[in-house]
Amino acid sequence: MAKPIYVRFEVPKEIEDQALELLELARDTGKIKKGTNEVTKAIERGIAKLVFIGEDVQPEEIVMHIPPLCDEKNTPYIYVRKQDELGAAAGLNVGCVSAAIIDVGKGKDLIEEIAQKIKALK
Repeated sequence: MAKPIYVRFEVPKEIEDQALELLELARDTGKIKKGTNEVTKAIERGIAKLVFIGEDVQPEEIVMHIPPLCDEKNTPYIYVRKQDELGAAAGLNVGCVSAAIIDVGKGKDLIEEIAQKIKALK
């Protein structure tokens, strides 16, 4: 059986860094969800504002359902090169395979800018 194709798009480092800063801001002033199960539920419920996916997740099957689900629900998503960076931005001492911003808190202006940049990358 052929392995499913896991489509990624290249995210410039400055956009990734800006998005991780937004995740930290939302963690401190709004609300976020961490982990594949919580993120999947947030997307399905239509409450995820921006989804983060670790690029170095092994096995890939853990997160490969997230991009098509985001596309279906019209939710922007971004790839983060390292799970450790994603975990740190989400307030964890370990790596995190995925995270979602539910309430942007003080990052309202920034999320629109990042969502537009991500849309332009696809």
